[in-house]
Amino acid sequence: MKNLRTEKKKPDKAKVTQSAEPASTASFDWWLFTIMLSLLAIGLVMVFSASGMVAEQINGDKYHFFTRQLKFAFLGIAALWCAALMPRAWLYKLQYPALFFTLLLMLITLSPYAPAINGAKRWIPIGPFSIQPMEFAKISLALYLAYFMSSKQDLIKTFSRGVIPPFAVTGLFCFLLLLQPDFGSAVILAALLFFMCVAGGTRFIYLFFSVALACGGAMALAIASPYRLRRLLAFINPFDDMQNTGYQLVQSLLAIGSGSFFGVGVGASKQKLFYLPEAHNDFIMAVLAEETGFVGVSLVMLLFALFFWRCYRIIMGQQNLCDRFTAFGLTTILAMGAAMNLAVVMGMAPPKGVPMPLMSYGGSNLLATMLCVGLLMNFSRTAGS
Repeated sequence: MKNLRTEKKKPDKAKVTQSAEPASTASFDWWLFTIMLSLLAIGLVMVFSASGMVAEQINGDKYHFFTRQLKFAFLGIAALWCAALMPRAWLYKLQYPALFFTLLLMLITLSPYAPAINGAKRWIPIGPFSIQPMEFAKISLALYLAYFMSSKQDLIKTFSRGVIPPFAVTGLFCFLLLLQPDFGSAVILAALLFFMCVAGGTRFIYLFFSVALACGGAMALAIASPYRLRRLLAFINPFDDMQNTGYQLVQSLLAIGSGSFFGVGVGASKQKLFYLPEAHNDFIMAVLAEETGFVGVSLVMLLFALFFWRCYRIIMGQQNLCDRFTAFGLTTILAMGAAMNLAVVMGMAPPKGVPMPLMSYGGSNLLATMLCVGLLMNFSRTAGS
């Protein structure tokens, strides 16, 4: 496997964060775009299938969640093309402003302006919609870490100047997420930092102790918080408390098992009929498995595999470090979302509230995901063969 830190050409240091961009859109990775549209279309169908009954009972309109998701899909496509056509120099000027802006949004979630939903303050209401700053914090943090790792290669193996700054910035975001509280999202940002440090060349000894410290802190937080401890124990054996803490995971596993090989048919899921909480959101893959079976899930997994293969080609095709690290960070965000969602749905990880990219209901996640895809298409214009 090629070294992520090896440049195809050796540009001057002053040009590390700049790259030539062809003006023609013919050089876009249209395979990536086509696969993205396919996953989005499947996601819209599943959102409609999984949310119809719930939407009709709550809102009196079975199309409520579907139409909202469709609107965000169109907004997302517009955002995708803005990101894809953005001059690269503009993107690299937005790194610090984006970081401070998302930090401000996360502070607003802790203010009285942001409502508490299910005991957590993670959303900012804007008219009839709400945004979740965490989804955009992932992108801004990836842009910052990519810039830091590429511009500080001569210092990346030092502790004071190569480790403390990115860990401090990420730690601040994680701290604000824990105040919401949103333990799962803090884990995602910490994992993003870890993978970016591995790609950037941080010393193994620093990574080892940081992971050990993070795991110890996570265990301490789980033990100190009764609801987190209950969720952890429910994940270990959900059938011990099927009617309480293990209920959601048990219903997810029942949905997956009911799908068998070919599924019960699109729209015929029984678990979505008020048995499986968040059926149209975090657990949409369980509904997909029930309605389309092993065949349907395999098709979706194949599409994701092709999607990330195209992302890998874009990453390794970049000629300078900043472009390559940025593309790697964006791909990591999408890959972690898909992997962690599947792990939760199948009972391989504790429930964390991680949506499936391009498929789960949620405007903020869909917009952020399509921004990532748009930026990857931007980088595909400078991906060599």
